[in-house]
This record gives sequence, structure tokens and C-alpha cells, in this order.
Amino acid sequence: MSFNKYPFIVFLFILFSASSLSTAQLLHDKDQFTRQDSLRGSITPERAWWDITYYNLDVTVLPEDKFIYGSNTITYKVLEPYQVMQIDLQEPMYITMVTQNGKELEVKHEGNAHFITLQENQTTGSKNQIKIDFEGHPREARNAPWDGGFSWRKDSNGKDFIATSNQGLGASVWWPCKDHMYQEVDGMTISVNAPAGLMNVSNGRLTGTELKPDGSSTYTWEVRNPINNYGVNINIGDYVNFSEVYQGEAGPLDMNYYVLRDNLDKAKKQFKDAPKMMKAFEHWFGPYPFYADSYKLVEVPYLGMEHQSSVTYGNRYVNGYLGSDLSGSGWGMKFDFIIIHESGHEWFANNITNKDIADMWIHESFTSYSENLFVDYYYGKEASAAYVIGTRRKVMNDKPLIGKYDVNNEGSGDMYYKGANFLHTLRQITNDDEKWRQILRGLNFEFYHKTVTTAQIENYISDQMEMDLNPVFNQYLRDTRIPKLEYSIKKRNLHYRWVDVVEGFEMPIQVLIDGEKTWITPTSKIQKMKLPSKKSEFEVIEDFYVKYKKRSKLS
Repeated sequence: MSFNKYPFIVFLFILFSASSLSTAQLLHDKDQFTRQDSLRGSITPERAWWDITYYNLDVTVLPEDKFIYGSNTITYKVLEPYQVMQIDLQEPMYITMVTQNGKELEVKHEGNAHFITLQENQTTGSKNQIKIDFEGHPREARNAPWDGGFSWRKDSNGKDFIATSNQGLGASVWWPCKDHMYQEVDGMTISVNAPAGLMNVSNGRLTGTELKPDGSSTYTWEVRNPINNYGVNINIGDYVNFSEVYQGEAGPLDMNYYVLRDNLDKAKKQFKDAPKMMKAFEHWFGPYPFYADSYKLVEVPYLGMEHQSSVTYGNRYVNGYLGSDLSGSGWGMKFDFIIIHESGHEWFANNITNKDIADMWIHESFTSYSENLFVDYYYGKEASAAYVIGTRRKVMNDKPLIGKYDVNNEGSGDMYYKGANFLHTLRQITNDDEKWRQILRGLNFEFYHKTVTTAQIENYISDQMEMDLNPVFNQYLRDTRIPKLEYSIKKRNLHYRWVDVVEGFEMPIQVLIDGEKTWITPTSKIQKMKLPSKKSEFEVIEDFYVKYKKRSKLS
């Protein structure tokens, strides 16, 4: 998602006295789960029998009442015969009618899950449509984007400035859909009616604008690539547009920028980071995954989020994160954090998407790591190492990075910078920067426009590195402890081992012996090696995300 919210809550509080950030979580921590959690987080029988192929979403936004209404026509493919379909829409929004082929259907409501009984037989392999009409006062964002929904704001000229953000909460907080990460719709049309004098910007490409008799306008956007539900957005404001064409790896890429009218000059200067981002990330990750839908950067009344091909921005036109360097290294002030981080999600979150929110580390660890790679591309390897190592001070080690499956439960907020430092460690273990780059590019090729599990990512990296990394992944993703290297030196004998590790943990690490780089492969058993002399100096290289402790004796 947007950016690291958990570890630096206190840091931001000190900087900005923003006590509201203490609630900045995508989903509240839970130990007990309800049927509603299972209905939302699992692939229920009422979801499993059909695949979504297309959404046609039509919405009218009435800011004076904070009210929306519209319809979603869903095209789906029948995988096996079944007569009940689960559709998700969260209170206080409600479904007003469901029809198929002109016939109204019965709907049973169970909290935020709605079960539709289909009258016509559902034949394997057939493609059908269902239309869902809905309306209501959508949940108002309390602290967007972490605690999201609709943000109803005014710009400096008193004009409405409206945006949606709903990762974690889910798209069903404002529109009816199959609200689970395991499957993405193949494409969609988004039509939004905006008040007079205002424009709506959504995902994909603008294909039509229709002026209505009341002075409002309907803007129609077409998404040609698969898209996850939470990546769908509405942005309404007094927008002006400027653009450029970037000559990328896959050809000319349209890059469009939509900003509030009064911010045009600032945006033309600040958004120069966007093509710089594209150059760096295509180098590291491969071609931008959504050439058909273009790239857009859209100003919103909150900090920003990774809406696919419609990346949202609210970083006040300053470098760093709201003008501060989250790494404390100085390198974080060389770029606009929101442009870089949120755009990195186009590769990790929007191209490669987790099947279950428990595996959200795939989105956030790789994207937080992308900040480091941006620094690497423009300022060098030492600068990038200083940046990512500097973010370790934000790691809390409160719970594992992977959450609980099938109940819509994310893991620790450490998925940002603990995850980034884990990936930085894997780069060191690879010990070949070009090979590591090809692994990152290979991930985006192998899992292009796909939903994935941790196991798939883990197995791919292990295969490419030709190592059994299962215990290493277990340590950093499924355990809260950081591996600790214990060592002792007596005369010329160095003794060492890993402690605070999972069963079977074995990870090579590079150390300095008398200033010379040397590889050792500690295990949980004490190992021994001869040092060059009694005065030899031993040091652990900081690029490896481990702890270390010198002991008088290991036993």
C-alpha cells in the first residue's frame, strides 16, 4: 500500500504532532475472527464457481450530500454449475436491486456479504452478466489512506476535492464487487458523473466525456489490463492536465499528470521525478506493466496510494516524506517519497498481486525496497545501502510479516522496512548485482499480471539463487526475531554460530577479517576457524540484516 505506516507512527507524531496517526493501520489487529472475516477473507463456495471477466461501473457522486449511487454490471464465466453468487458491499452502502436478463433476483444479506439466487441455470463455460444497483452514504475516510473510504474535501478556492482510498478495507466499502484478492477482473469501464466544473480521473484511459443538462459531466475511463479491486479509484477536482511521452523499454508510454489548477507550476517542477522513477524501475524491474492503460499521477487530498495506472499524490510538492527523510541518512531528501514509493507499486501490488492479504509483504517489502533501488540507480550502491540500513530504526518486530490466511488479516507493518532489509540481505547473499537485477525482472515476467502466494515468490527466488532459502524466509517472514551471530575469539580461534533462529536456519554472511571480506556460513551449531593472527580483527558487514554479539566463550 501507500507507505510504511506502523513503524514510523511515533516518528511522525514527533515531527508533526499528529496524534491521529496512531490509528494508521489498514486493518485493526485481531486475535479472534468472526464469520464476517471468513466471508470476506476466504474463497467461499459462492465465490469459487465463477470468474469475473469484466466490470462496467457507473457512479454518480453528490458531494453536497456525501452520497453516491450507480450500478455495476458484472460479466462472469461459469467454472462449474452453482446457483448462488456472493457479492460484497459494506454498510452503510446498500444494494437496491439485482437483475439478470431483465429479471429481478432474490438477495439475502448477511452483513457485508450478499447472496444472490440466480434463476437461470449456470452452465459450465458460459459467460453471463448480472447488474447490481446500489446507493448510499459511503464510509468517510477517517485517516486516508490507512483508514480509508471517501475523502470529501474542498480545495483552496472552495471547490469540491474528492477521492477514494480503500486498501485493506476493500473496494466494497463503496462499490459492489467480488471483493477478494485471489482474482483480478480482466478489464473494466469506469463512468463517473462529477459536479459541474469538476473533472473525474480514474484508472486507464479517458474514452469519453458527456456533458449533462444539469451542467455535470460523466467521464468514462477504460482499463484494458487486469486490475485488483482496491486499485480502482475516483478522483474529482478542479483538475488541469499536462503530459509527456516517455520512451520506455516497451515503446512510447503516455505519462499524464492531473493536479489542482493552482498547483500547476509546482507540479511541473516536482513531477520531474516521475520519468526519473520510470527509468530506474524499468532498469530494475522490467517494462512498466500497464503501457495499454498509460501512467497517471493524480493529486488528491491525502498522502497518496498505488491505484493502478492512476497513482495518487498528496506529498505537498516537497522531497522526502512530507519534507522529512525516513531513513535519517540524508538520501531520502533526494526524491519525492510518494512519487517513488507509490509508483513502485505498479510492479509490486498491481502487476504482481498477493492472493491473500496475509501475504501483503509481497506488495510492501518489494516496494519499500524499490526506494533503495531508486537511490542506487541515481546515487550509487553505497548511498542506497545507507538509505535502506537507515530505515531499520523503524522496525518493531511486533509480529510476523505474514498474517493469518482466509480471514482478511495482514501481517506486521514491519513488512515495509524489515521486508526491505530482508531483500537487501538477499541481494548480498546473491553476491552478483546483475543476477539479482535479473531475479527482480524475472519476477515481473514470470508473474506478469498474476495473483501469487508467498510460496511462489519464495520458490522462484530460491530456484534462481540455487539455494534452499526456506529457513531464511521462515526466519524473516514468519518469525519476529532477527538472527544473531554469536562469536568468540581466543588466541587465533574464531568460534561462531547463529542464535535466535528457526529450526534449520543456515545463511551465509560476509564478514571482515583484518579488513578483508570473507564468507562464512554459520548454523545453530558452533563452528570454528583459524584467524590469520592473534591480533586479527573481526567485523560483521552491516549490509546483512542480522544482530551480532561477542562472547568470552561459546558453549
